[in-house]
Amino acid sequence: MRASSFDPRVDAYINRSAPFAQPILEHVRELVHKTVPDIEESIKWSMPFFTYKGQMFGNLAAFKAHCSFGLFGGTMKAWFKEQGTDNEGMGSLGKLTGVKDLPPNKVLIGYIRQAAAFIDDGAKTMQRPRKAARPAPEVPADLAAALKKNKAAQRVWASFSASCQREYADWITEAKRAETREKRVAQAVEWIAEGKQRNWKYQNRQGGESEIR
Repeated sequence: MRASSFDPRVDAYINRSAPFAQPILEHVRELVHKTVPDIEESIKWSMPFFTYKGQMFGNLAAFKAHCSFGLFGGTMKAWFKEQGTDNEGMGSLGKLTGVKDLPPNKVLIGYIRQAAAFIDDGAKTMQRPRKAARPAPEVPADLAAALKKNKAAQRVWASFSASCQREYADWITEAKRAETREKRVAQAVEWIAEGKQRNWKYQNRQGGESEIR
């Protein structure tokens, strides 16, 4: 009797695949589960995927004339290159048209064990690149001078996030006339001293005095 880690949707996927593909998919699937008992499987992006300890482990896919099996992660890819077995084509093993195209079981089990070992050691297989945080904006000189004269505003300004500070800085630097800029600086300091962000009226959905344009 199969363990609960076998997903019936994967059974359905294999049964819908072309006759040549079914033995390949079944063979690799069984070998993955036998080698890594804690593996879990599901369907993602309409294909069978394996996960291990919360990390993407690999996937199977069947196409019109071939299948593929991929083991994920930059660490695993680098390892394949070191072994001289890196495949630049489909998946980690290239295009598979029959069970004969698979490496011997002993070799394939070695690949699967190595992928699991990397995850055991803390490798992250599907990390998304973090967006670089935008730096704090350059404070307009006239605003900085005005803030120095108002201790309350100065304290609140220091507690604002970079995005909140940027909204005020942009509002002031976008003023086309010196008179408008001067009024915006004065209004900004007043609002900041009260702990208000630049767009506080819209955030609170409240009316109030008109903004200085």
